[in-house]
Amino acid sequence: METAMDYESTEYGSIERELHIDASPEVVFEVLSSPEHIREWWSAETAFEPAAGATGRLTWTDAETGRHETAPFTVVAADPPRLFSFRWIYDEAEAAAPGNSLLVTFELVPEGAGTTVRFRESGYRERGWEAAVLEAHYNDHRQGWDLYLPRLVATADRLAAAR
Repeated sequence: METAMDYESTEYGSIERELHIDASPEVVFEVLSSPEHIREWWSAETAFEPAAGATGRLTWTDAETGRHETAPFTVVAADPPRLFSFRWIYDEAEAAAPGNSLLVTFELVPEGAGTTVRFRESGYRERGWEAAVLEAHYNDHRQGWDLYLPRLVATADRLAAAR
């Protein structure tokens, strides 16, 4: 994974990354928005339509304990092959909406035979968490995206090579 932009907001406002993937925006969009591929790169089971307003749940299962963690989400924008974004609430049961959730945006920009992906997760400060809780959630998500984004790149590269 090449990282042209790799920075954090010092006030825990957003997590941002810029990645290059050796696959077309169409392939990358499919990997981002298809439950089959989300299972591969994000290790989450889900079922949803990649259309604005669609809702679903992401479910992760701990292989050792069998414990499930579920996160409701709502697709905010699905503009193939340029943009995919959603709101999600980690470990809560209510519907994801502005003010109670985090907003994840993947902007896909064609670059040669590949794609530049501009990733951003925001909404931390809007949750109203006290400082220590905000910092803990932010750091947990930063570490999570540092694990899962390279897997997104690998999944898209594999899919592109298979076509």
